[in-house]
Amino acid sequence: MFVHGIGGLRDAAAQRREWLTALAVGARQAGHADVVSGLTQGWLAETRFVDYSDLFTDADAQGGASLQGAGADALDEQEDAEFMTAFVRALVSEVDRQARERGDRRTAAVAEDALAQLPCTGEEDDEEQGVGEPFRVLGGVLTTLLQAPGLRGSAQWASGLPLLSHLSQVGRYLRRREADSTGRTLDARIRDRLLGGTDPDRPLIVVSHSLGTVVAFEALSGYEGRVPLLVTLGSPLATGAAVLQRLRPQPPRTPARVERWLNFWDRDDVVVGRPRLERWMQPNASGVAPVTARVDSEGLWVHTATKYLRQAAVAGPMVEALKK
Repeated sequence: MFVHGIGGLRDAAAQRREWLTALAVGARQAGHADVVSGLTQGWLAETRFVDYSDLFTDADAQGGASLQGAGADALDEQEDAEFMTAFVRALVSEVDRQARERGDRRTAAVAEDALAQLPCTGEEDDEEQGVGEPFRVLGGVLTTLLQAPGLRGSAQWASGLPLLSHLSQVGRYLRRREADSTGRTLDARIRDRLLGGTDPDRPLIVVSHSLGTVVAFEALSGYEGRVPLLVTLGSPLATGAAVLQRLRPQPPRTPARVERWLNFWDRDDVVVGRPRLERWMQPNASGVAPVTARVDSEGLWVHTATKYLRQAAVAGPMVEALKK
């Protein structure tokens, strides 16, 4: 099962092919050329791409500079602004920390500039600010961050506002509102989409990316079938109060039926706040905890699932699990 992350509307069939093609590249690099045809032609394993992107674009979806939904009240906007400020602060701070750790002074300088643009903690809102002003500020912060070496000129994110809009999907999921006519909140409907096609009598390998790692973590926490392998790519799961403390259940622990959890991050992936999930997740009753490994992708924007899947370190364990 593939579970996507932040972004716009998806074409599930096309995305499934792209992810499988990328996985096949990684499998070949990992020495598993014998399974390439099986992956791309679908006979090695039944593969499902879970697409929940349309749930972010219904009548209640957020839009505009303020990232607000139709009928959203002042409290909703304040909560959204507080969440996104905390989330962006955590992301930029982690970029700054990692840059300093590896002696990358140029990236550290960009991150320092971005941090300086953030409002001080506890700073009172100016009554003269227009609706959505906090989001315009955060968009400017991310625009600055995207000037860092390796991100500058990214075709996917020309400025910070589109990136902020997609990052806000994490907040919308964790806010646990936006109920439909049956009373099911957005987060519950997304988990329903993931679990709807599963069969607990068959082993399930889950490969999740970005926000999808949050969705998969919460959905699997109550799943009763075997999960021989959970793979998380570019995960924001451990991003402090913005994500980690909002997860359900608390305290966060490896889902009970997960038998192995591999977590991968790229040092230039700005969406990953705290990469080493094992420091923040408790093991399940079987002692299973996340095991984190770093990969290094090339290109201007590394927060894409396909770039992770092309890595031999990522594809190898997945193919080995499929062969069992």
